[in-house]
Amino acid sequence: MYQPGHGKFRVDDDASVLAALAELFPATLVSNGAEGFLTTIMPMLFYPDEGEHGVIRCHMARGNPHWRALETDSRIVAIFNGNDAYVSPSFYEEKRLTGKVVPTWNYTTVVVHGTVTTQHDEAWLLPHVRRLVERHEAARVDPWSLDDAPAGYPETQVRAIVGLELRIERIEAKRKLSQNRSDADIAGTIEGLGAGSERDQAVARDMAAAALTRRRRDATHS
Repeated sequence: MYQPGHGKFRVDDDASVLAALAELFPATLVSNGAEGFLTTIMPMLFYPDEGEHGVIRCHMARGNPHWRALETDSRIVAIFNGNDAYVSPSFYEEKRLTGKVVPTWNYTTVVVHGTVTTQHDEAWLLPHVRRLVERHEAARVDPWSLDDAPAGYPETQVRAIVGLELRIERIEAKRKLSQNRSDADIAGTIEGLGAGSERDQAVARDMAAAALTRRRRDATHS
């Protein structure tokens, strides 16, 4: 993944960014098959303490030919995209000073590289689905549980999916949140996005958190 030479969009702990995105966002699994690239979007569970760089578990429909291609060539990338938003030059103090500004896009993303093994055993699939359900139902007032389904129904349904276990070889994280701009431009962008849509506001919150982390780090090193 491209990282500018100034290095300001790099992160100190790629695995932590992956863990944060995997909690909230699905990922796009990409592989190269006999007929070209294959893509499938899925929620994924990240287990950072398994293996050298961690393990990701997910599943896809058995009717999806992607899993068969993975049994031939198991190399993949998984792309996790977090909050993103268009950044207008009108947010910048620099626009008022010199006018030498252009639009851009702010975002957080993680690209995971590794290899996949397919899982067909009910003993693997059922605990995986249960963990996935618990993850995404946890914040609900009345969370649904796998146990709410009729007896035997989950066992029937998992026959229609194939599990995937991804052994991570490399994690590349990037936060492009205006770190290459002046403090005044960052403040203006946070204010501008904060007055926008829910999507814009989410990026404004990411920017504010990143700016706070940077100030604390600078204070520690001063």
